[in-house]
Amino acid sequence: MSSWWKGVSDAVFALLSPKREACLLCNQMSSLARGELGLCHACYSRIPWIRRVHCAFCGRGAYCPDCRRKPHTHFTRSRSAVHYEDTMKELLARYKYRGDERLKRVLGHMLVHAFQLLQLEKAASQAGLEQVRACITYVPVSERRMQERGFNQAEQMAIELGGRVGLPVVHLLNRAKHTDKQSFKKRNERIDDLADVFEMDTKGQRNLDALGAKVLIYIVDDVYTTGSTMNQCAMTLKKHMSIPVEIYGLTWAR
Repeated sequence: MSSWWKGVSDAVFALLSPKREACLLCNQMSSLARGELGLCHACYSRIPWIRRVHCAFCGRGAYCPDCRRKPHTHFTRSRSAVHYEDTMKELLARYKYRGDERLKRVLGHMLVHAFQLLQLEKAASQAGLEQVRACITYVPVSERRMQERGFNQAEQMAIELGGRVGLPVVHLLNRAKHTDKQSFKKRNERIDDLADVFEMDTKGQRNLDALGAKVLIYIVDDVYTTGSTMNQCAMTLKKHMSIPVEIYGLTWAR
């Protein structure tokens, strides 16, 4: 009888106890708290969230000299989830360059924070915004980069975000030519290198044009550096859409 009771009590304890899983960052077995992105509490607590925006345009959480000298831009503003410091650089490298695609869940979920920052600001300044149709798109990669990496991290993150905030993800842009990594280039080199890189996807364009009303478009990318990539994408969208569009950037890191 005692062994039977012990078996029952063990089963009840197992049901009531938090499920232990491997943290996606440190791989240690832990009771993962709900809402902590599949991370243990220690790893979650080290995420450098951007909680206070200092630059109203790019969403940087610190002084921003870039936007002071920025030429005309084609998107309204951009917001990012985290500061791009060393631990976040390593996290992105694991996902983007070393192919740990499990991390799309983590980074995509983090993007919800950037989305919420934007929604809070817009709710305070734009009444009736909920009446406007909205969708998510993403920065495309070249065929060569897709073959090298096997996936587009911006697309995966956009899909994760769309599923969490309830917005459709629409493929709107293609990359007309391959470019070298932008992270190694100076600001002027980025701008020159990205000229005429992006083109509209005709199927996605028809889908949005058919709505016949203003559309809010969120462009997702992994890292916002100078905003050159985001600006070129937004310029392409505005140039080719036959309906009015308002464009915002959502990036994982700044």
